[in-house]
Amino acid sequence: MSSDVFTHPWLQGLFGDAEAARLWSAERQIADMLRVEAAYSRALGAVGVLEAARAERAACVIERVTPDLEALRRATARDGLPVPDLVRQIRAAVGAEAEAVHTGLTSQDVMDSALALGLVAFNDLLAARLGDLVAALADLGARFGRVTIMGRTRMQAALPIRFAQRAQSWQRPVAAHGERLAALRPQIERLQLGGPVGDRAGLGAQSPAIAEETARALGLHAAPTAWHSERAALAEYANLLSLITGSLGKLGQDICLMAQQGINEAEVAGGGGSSAMPHKQNPVIAELLVTLARFNATQLAGMHHALIHEQERSGAAWALEWMILPQMAMATARSLSAALDLCTRLTIAERPLPH
Repeated sequence: MSSDVFTHPWLQGLFGDAEAARLWSAERQIADMLRVEAAYSRALGAVGVLEAARAERAACVIERVTPDLEALRRATARDGLPVPDLVRQIRAAVGAEAEAVHTGLTSQDVMDSALALGLVAFNDLLAARLGDLVAALADLGARFGRVTIMGRTRMQAALPIRFAQRAQSWQRPVAAHGERLAALRPQIERLQLGGPVGDRAGLGAQSPAIAEETARALGLHAAPTAWHSERAALAEYANLLSLITGSLGKLGQDICLMAQQGINEAEVAGGGGSSAMPHKQNPVIAELLVTLARFNATQLAGMHHALIHEQERSGAAWALEWMILPQMAMATARSLSAALDLCTRLTIAERPLPH
């Protein structure tokens, strides 16, 4: 039994998103940490800190390491994070080239850079789905745009409008969120490299070259300084996730109201049944969009609490990010897939307007 609705044995049928779950899996996170360690070792060789052949031998071993996850679980209970034991396991595998492993790094460098790698893949998914949803909403407007529905203000009948007007109010924010994501990506898809206290002192004068080489190998942006305690970009990213789900929650709420008995402006094919009232067809997917919007809005405050990284590194604030950001990402991915599904099920029916 899982306490997480995104992976729960049956609740994941409603909340789960298999593609996003793979991107946020523990296996993917460990693989990204190993990618960071291997790229860093190669960078030490590329800039001459180590003999290039030694660095390459170490990197090749790192890429083949299969970590002992049970040992990482026990070590995390002790150390508060998995990297110290992961490095121990890597060095044991590398053997004579252990000097080429992790020297000059700190645990946060590895975990934040691995997060950035995960965000690259996840943001590709978000960008694709946002684009698909813009197209799906445009198609919805094209198919039903000329249907007349009642415009409502404060949930009261106001004046007749074309459905196209409401569809455009759903589409425009989605397109804007795609633009926001593109602008934000360089600020979050960036290498973390600061060393023990964030000043890169252990890397000496070669630190910029090491950072550039490591970032290049990983396909990340090379931040000019460490961002160990500067988390505003991640908070802004969480805000964007909440904006996306909020806009889709508005779409879902509108459809719930349009499908309401007595209004009957919208029909959602394949809606949910009732155990006690078989005549009902509940707008489950539209309701889900509202739920996910409210979930992310609630979680967003936690990401703002996580901005308070005291001094050069925080254990408490950092761990809070681990708890919240993946959940917000999963909610956003599922919201987009649900909205796309909803567009294929939706029919807008012209009804006699109230007098």
